[in-house]
Amino acid sequence: MSSPVIILDFGSQYTQLIARRVRELQIYCEIQPCTMELDALRALEPAAVILSGGPASVFADGSPTVDKGVFELGVPVLGICYGMQLTCHLLGGRVEAATEREYGPATIHVDKPVGLLAAFEAGADVDVWMSHGDRVAALPEGFHVVAKSSNSPFAAVADEARRIYGVQFHPEVVHTPRGVEMLRAFLVDTAGVTADWTPGNFVEQSVAAIQQQVGEGAAICGLSGGVDSSVAAMLVHKAIGDRLTCIFVDNGLLRKDEGKKVMEMFADNLHLKVIHVDASAEFLGALEGVSDPETKRKIIGKVFIDVFDREAKKITDAKHLVQGTLYPDVIESVSFKGPSAVIKSHHNVGGLPEQDPSWRLLEKVLYLASMAAAASFPGVETGL
Repeated sequence: MSSPVIILDFGSQYTQLIARRVRELQIYCEIQPCTMELDALRALEPAAVILSGGPASVFADGSPTVDKGVFELGVPVLGICYGMQLTCHLLGGRVEAATEREYGPATIHVDKPVGLLAAFEAGADVDVWMSHGDRVAALPEGFHVVAKSSNSPFAAVADEARRIYGVQFHPEVVHTPRGVEMLRAFLVDTAGVTADWTPGNFVEQSVAAIQQQVGEGAAICGLSGGVDSSVAAMLVHKAIGDRLTCIFVDNGLLRKDEGKKVMEMFADNLHLKVIHVDASAEFLGALEGVSDPETKRKIIGKVFIDVFDREAKKITDAKHLVQGTLYPDVIESVSFKGPSAVIKSHHNVGGLPEQDPSWRLLEKVLYLASMAAAASFPGVETGL
């Protein structure tokens, strides 16, 4: 599998959609916070870097930024919307508030077909989706115009020598009809990324890594029947078999017969070792009289940790703890817009007792492309 494409997140509602589009091209990618240290980014040996959009303005105090060294890694960089504005701002260009904000469909005119727009002819008019209040007013040295719109003289720009590109529009949304084609042109044709990622080879590599980490040891996994824990459990079971013990904590808040279905599927049909813990009385007692949703989530998370920790300590031969966490869980809990802003707490992020130094956290399944990975396990009916 080729080196990953790294998407640096600036808090855009579309960041996960960028990742989805990239993976649809059979290219492996990871979302990382824009605050990621440059050395950590370099260690990933990215094939390309994408700077996401975001709701901030480059003028605002505390607006998210990125280490300028990103542009010196020697790999292609694409800035989308805020990512383009920040690129131009950091490299010596000028960004200003647009006289007319652009939100919705727009048409760009291609001046030079390079980068994302390499598949179009010069002079072509292309439908795209805009969503911005600022715009680039002057380009940094070395950049030139690739496309313009009626309100954005620099709707797409490029520094071809350094392979740095920017677009003011959003190629990742369906409202940009040929957006996937544009991303392919950047990643495959311009960056030279090999489209060789599939759920199958993701599973193979993950299984090998899990086997290496666990060795001859045993592991415990919190199982809910949802997408993340189901895929995590199946992935680890594929790697170490019956040395995995799953703990299913029934909190009394499930749908009718859901607990029964979880046990039937994983214990009876798929033959995983599953311990069913009926903790409904503890959860319902702790939630009695509470109406605030965020408070409820925190209570549920705390009670879950207490119950899981109590049951896990009964399994004395297991030293590895499985935590399967999805992109949505992480981004739901921490939105990368400079200072972290909690959208809502999520029990999957820090939800298991990893603070116990006796546990070795097995988090190879962190950031699963969940539905794609689940497709590699026929018979797993996730999201019961």
